[in-house]
Amino acid sequence: MSNSKIQVILLFIIFGLISFGGCYYDNSIVDGNEEFSGDVSFNNDVIVIFNKDCNTSGCHNTGGIKPDLSSASAYNSLINGNYLNTENPEESELYQWMKGNKSIPMPVSGPNISYNAKILAWIKQGSLNN
Repeated sequence: MSNSKIQVILLFIIFGLISFGGCYYDNSIVDGNEEFSGDVSFNNDVIVIFNKDCNTSGCHNTGGIKPDLSSASAYNSLINGNYLNTENPEESELYQWMKGNKSIPMPVSGPNISYNAKILAWIKQGSLNN
């Protein structure tokens, strides 16, 4: 095979790798914001997030790292610890950690677009204990 044919084949391979490599999408890692338009319930939505990824052993559970996000203590821990800002929800400490704007993102697996949208909507809706 001649050098020019090899170069053309290599160019097509490189072009293909670049083109298809740009198609990767991971919907749990967030760069921007997603709006959540429905009502968010602390008990039915927020606690579910905490139970799944936050209040595991050694993390944000009773006796673990503050805030305590166990089902029985999460609401009071967030309110009393000033983790929520209903006047400027995007600046809430909880939301900033979840977006990865504070040291290690929470959950440690990385920012999650669905979680962040629900948490932000809940804070915008007044951070109710509902």
